[in-house]
Amino acid sequence: MIAIDRLAKSFGRKREVHAVREVSFVARDGEITGLLGPNGAGKTTLLRMLATLIVPDAGTARIGDLDVVRDRYAVRERIGVLSDARGLYPRLTARENIRYYGELHGLPGPALSARVDALIDTLGLAPLADRRAQGFSQGERMKVAIARALVHDPATILLDEPTNGLDIMSTRALREQLRSLRSAGKCLLFSSHVMQEVAALCDRIVILGAGRVVADGTAQALIAQSGAATLEDAFVTLLGSGEGLAA
Repeated sequence: MIAIDRLAKSFGRKREVHAVREVSFVARDGEITGLLGPNGAGKTTLLRMLATLIVPDAGTARIGDLDVVRDRYAVRERIGVLSDARGLYPRLTARENIRYYGELHGLPGPALSARVDALIDTLGLAPLADRRAQGFSQGERMKVAIARALVHDPATILLDEPTNGLDIMSTRALREQLRSLRSAGKCLLFSSHVMQEVAALCDRIVILGAGRVVADGTAQALIAQSGAATLEDAFVTLLGSGEGLAA
């Protein structure tokens, strides 16, 4: 479970850019929680704080019973992260990139080999597995980065725009993988701009605007709250006229 309480982060010499402003919500185990918001709403900054990549200015966030600041090294062992930085080691093959991250997490040889093979099969990476990453397309890099984030079978998974650059078949495969992870009791939190994807996958949706939580609930609850006919219309209505578009 992810529990966030009044989390805040600002940037700039005088802390004048308020990226995240007292955000609070809970993402539960066995559920997929989606983050929706326009560019500049604070989604990536929030995910980076949860991933222990940047330190909050205020508030708290916990991954299970671990504090993301005080217990950051233990948190890193428990989470899988797909950030907006898709960097792979270009001279390593897809298989070697995935295996290297498994080794960093201390997976033993036979178990690691089996895990890498399973991810290559599930994500349709067989044609790329033994090619060097240099020259991969955006979608190919994304699939390897997803496998890398999942290689150590983390309990909590943070995904920033995971379907960016994926073709239709790869997107379908990823959706099935995420549903399988949910069924296994994992806690998944991901950001997306694709309304159809969020509506199809997410048990709960958190809408961010100007660094704040604008609304939080199921897709049906958000539609009912806004009086709109679709999730997209609800999103626009709940953000309000221009709210959250210039964070």
